[in-house]
Amino acid sequence: MTGVSCYIEFMKFVVVLLMTVSALPAQNLKDFEKKVTEFTLVNGMHFTLLERHEAPVVSFHTYVNAGAVDDPLGKTGLAHMFEHMAFKGTEFLGTTNWAEEKKSLAEVEKKYDQLDAERYKGPKADPDKVRLLRAELKVAMDQANSYVVPNLYPRLIEENGGVGLNASTGEDSTNYFYNLPANRIELWFLLESQRFLRPVFREFYKERDVVREERRLRVESEPQGKLIEVLGSTAFEAHPYNRGPGGWASDIENLRIGDAEQFFQKYYGPSNINIAIVGDVNPAEARRLADRYFGPISSRPLPSPVITKEPPQDGPKSAQVESPSQPIEFIAYKRPDQYDKDDPVFDVINGILSGGRTGTLYKELVRDKKISLAAGGDATYPGGKYPNLYLFFLVPSIGKTSTENEKAFYSVLDQLKNKKVDAQTLARVKIVTRAGVIRQLDSNAGLAALITATYGGYGDWRKIFISLDEIDRVTADDVQRVARQYFTEKGRTIAFLAQPAAVGAGGAK
Repeated sequence: MTGVSCYIEFMKFVVVLLMTVSALPAQNLKDFEKKVTEFTLVNGMHFTLLERHEAPVVSFHTYVNAGAVDDPLGKTGLAHMFEHMAFKGTEFLGTTNWAEEKKSLAEVEKKYDQLDAERYKGPKADPDKVRLLRAELKVAMDQANSYVVPNLYPRLIEENGGVGLNASTGEDSTNYFYNLPANRIELWFLLESQRFLRPVFREFYKERDVVREERRLRVESEPQGKLIEVLGSTAFEAHPYNRGPGGWASDIENLRIGDAEQFFQKYYGPSNINIAIVGDVNPAEARRLADRYFGPISSRPLPSPVITKEPPQDGPKSAQVESPSQPIEFIAYKRPDQYDKDDPVFDVINGILSGGRTGTLYKELVRDKKISLAAGGDATYPGGKYPNLYLFFLVPSIGKTSTENEKAFYSVLDQLKNKKVDAQTLARVKIVTRAGVIRQLDSNAGLAALITATYGGYGDWRKIFISLDEIDRVTADDVQRVARQYFTEKGRTIAFLAQPAAVGAGGAK
């Protein structure tokens, strides 16, 4: 194909993308500001409302600025527990008799305290007494659970037309979200406020077992899950990004309601929470309901951020996990946090390298050389609030090795370091990035999630649009400079799956 025809094809691509972008509603800051209402309650809880009256539905998203990175030492998995407790109900919903259930829950904690006191005696613990206390604890738990009306909270939401009910836990945040018909908005205010006003730790130990089982299925029994966990614990020596949001097994097995209550008091204060409501909402009515239902929540000081700093990495690190499964390799490089001036440059680099079928990694390793089944990257892993990783993954094709994939991968990075990206590629990546963000703005639920995450991370939802302008200003020089500065052997960590050694190899028996 000639240079002229390449240019023509590129311009056709640009035109299609621009038409797609321009077809989407409220795509710029000025349009959005006309429809946005913001307010902060006296207790510090922030609300962002966006009016969209095209359909009588509303999306709600609650963002708690605390995640797995905030789990106390020895209590990993605690932030994740709140995701599982999210829809257990309230003092008036999900129980046949709250007064009696509350007494039973207190009895469970009393028996658990007695059990812990005995078993933590170590060698001096009385095995017979431990067995007796375990039996008594089970009886107390069964009694408390007898008052529970299972799934009443989600059922009530579904019966009122609610959809998309869910929660998620990441390294930096915990999120709660669902959608309701516009004429059921007060139901959301009532139920959601109770979560933060008077939390009920109903079936806590039952859900703790579920969390432990999730770890077994997603990490311990899943080679890729185990590998990504090993990558984190290898790449990060000190910072709590070194553990996944699921938590360590022994920590999960010993979490107590008292631990959850302390975490709640520290991280679930109203000033550490922001909420987005997007759809057919009346701002004046929403403000009235927010004051009525969320206003009574007591203000608390903001929790301090993680103060542990990852020490400088002075050389390459590597780790392997033995598994007979499909080979896969993760290659990660240390990078600065999301507040760094070069954060938009990393986004552009990700578009260049991992932008689907137009990304260099796909074209070079999968399409042309056919040595990879898949190859791509994540510019911010596992979270962006603190210095983190630029993570790449390589999946060798059948008959190809990780060594071959690595060599081809490093060749791609060398091209990025040694040859400036051409203007057409840079323009395409910027347009695709902008289109991707704007498509997310077209969904009420997606927009609510984006607003809360942006406000939680930067203190201003307008950063959504500011970040697009920042990406537009990224130059080919920026791309080359950042690639040279961060994609270095010194800051690299590799984790890969390796076939188990044959029995008898190397003298093993």
